[in-house]
Amino acid sequence: MATLEKNKIYRARVEGYSSEGLGIARIQGQVVFVHRAVRGEECDILVLKVLKNTAFGKVVSVEQPSVHRQEPDCPYYGKCGGCDFRHMDYEEELWAKRRRVQDAITRVGGAAVTVETIHGAVTTERYRNKVQFPVGDGPAIGFYQARTHHVVDVTDCLLQPEEAGRIRQAVAEYLTTYSVPVYDERTGRGLLRHLYVRTNRAGESLCCLLVNGEKLPQETALVELLRTAVPQLHGVVLGVNRKRNNVILGDRYRTLWGEDSLEETLCGHRFRLSVPSFFQINRDQTEVLYARALAFAGLTGTETVVDLYCGIGTISLTMAEKAGQVIGVEVVPEAIADAKENARRNGLEHKTRFACGDASQLALQLEREGLRPDVVVVDPPRKGLAPDVVQSIARMAPQRVVYVSCDPATMGRDVKRFAEQGYLARKAEAVDLFPRTAHVESVVLLTKEQED
Repeated sequence: MATLEKNKIYRARVEGYSSEGLGIARIQGQVVFVHRAVRGEECDILVLKVLKNTAFGKVVSVEQPSVHRQEPDCPYYGKCGGCDFRHMDYEEELWAKRRRVQDAITRVGGAAVTVETIHGAVTTERYRNKVQFPVGDGPAIGFYQARTHHVVDVTDCLLQPEEAGRIRQAVAEYLTTYSVPVYDERTGRGLLRHLYVRTNRAGESLCCLLVNGEKLPQETALVELLRTAVPQLHGVVLGVNRKRNNVILGDRYRTLWGEDSLEETLCGHRFRLSVPSFFQINRDQTEVLYARALAFAGLTGTETVVDLYCGIGTISLTMAEKAGQVIGVEVVPEAIADAKENARRNGLEHKTRFACGDASQLALQLEREGLRPDVVVVDPPRKGLAPDVVQSIARMAPQRVVYVSCDPATMGRDVKRFAEQGYLARKAEAVDLFPRTAHVESVVLLTKEQED
């Protein structure tokens, strides 16, 4: 096999997409990942980097364009690391995402299940209800350039609500007017590290400034700038983070003005959201995802459900409406406190109970207590499930396991682990919670019963 040469242009056809949304081409027998490529195109590709088994390149000209190619509609596309698919239409993006979930469940998981459906979003713009802007020298308030910590100054983002952009502009004005130093992660000096904005369905916003200190200069003036920029501002919070790390949120908070939380509705339930609360980014598509998880659970009103990684109880309360009882498990104490409060405010405290602890340990504890749930729901972080969690779930012998995933690769790995315990994947669907980015969610039903 001939070795590809760096900085040389080759002609090739794009065959598909990587998990990061890069095009895949084969040149002289070697796999090349190509930025801004579209499946089926004949392109001239400039090779930028050559590794032992793969290479990376970019499209310099398209000889035979795809009908799915489009001009990117954002001036920052390719500069910030936020979006991956703005050079193609949404139909092709959904094809790539469904294919990614299918490959994970088949090639990694070894399951003979067809991912027949991907639930696309009705709207692909301004769907994010939470924004975390890094702040850099300039001052620059925006997003990191891909694979760097260089902050690209972004005046508007098509994924974020307009309120977030107005808050960003007010903070930029404040930094300039009062010469407030921004944090330098190389030296550990400076004040403002991140700007955090959460917006609810009613259009109310909660603003948090994460600082390397206990206070900001001219806090009253800052609040006035923010209230003028966003009349529906609900609260301004200061978060303290003095640690030399890449963690965004603080370890304590102080309210500068208004409230320290927002109320949001999801699947007909009301939730209190503080700054640290985990809540899915795309509210409308989350309701689609949870509806599919509920359908896979097959509840009739009498079942016992265990919800591992329950967070603030969003899935738990959805299941509680149709189950006999739900037991939620979460490692973050604040999230468990929020889950209990959310159950109370929705009148479901009599059908739910929540336990704080590591999923592995609590799954083992529930197993030792002799709990035999009818359904176990898991919605783990990106790293997926630890092997002992899979084993504990299998020993509890639920009729159904509903696996909600934010990472197809770890989902595929865990599907294989469940198969080793006798639980086989029966159904799988994909749900697009993050249009224009490479992220995709999926939900899988696993059972132990043999089907005809």
